[in-house]
Amino acid sequence: MNHATGTFEVKLTPQTDDKGDPALSRMTFDKQFHGDLEGTSKGQMLAAGDPKTSGVYVAIEKFNGTLKGRSGTFILHHTGLMTRGAPQLSIEVVPDSGTGQLAGLTGKLIIKIAADGKHSYEFEYTLPETK
Repeated sequence: MNHATGTFEVKLTPQTDDKGDPALSRMTFDKQFHGDLEGTSKGQMLAAGDPKTSGVYVAIEKFNGTLKGRSGTFILHHTGLMTRGAPQLSIEVVPDSGTGQLAGLTGKLIIKIAADGKHSYEFEYTLPETK
C-alpha cells in the first residue's frame, strides 16, 4: 500500500432545476490538487438533508493529472452520510477506471477540512509497477 498526501481547493456550483424537489440538491464541482496528486478534477454531486445535522450525498469525480509523477486519469466515487452531526465518508477509486500510467490504480481517499476551511487529502493506494 502506498501513501500520498497534499492539499486541494474546491469550487462548488449549485445546479438549479425549477421542476425538481427542493429537498434534493445537485452541484458540480471543480478541484485543483497539490502535493503527491497534481492536477484537476471535475465532478457532480447529489445531496439531501442538512449537512450540519443529518444528510447524505453521493458524487462521482474524474481526476486528470499525476500521482507521484505518473500521469493519467481515474474516477472517484463518494458516499457521505451525516447522522446528527457524526460524519461517515467513503471515497474510493472506481475499479478499472485508471488510464495511462495510472492503469490498475486502486485506493481510498480521505478528506480533511481544517478549522480555517482549508482542504487536504490522504490517499492510500496500490498501483502496478511500471515496466
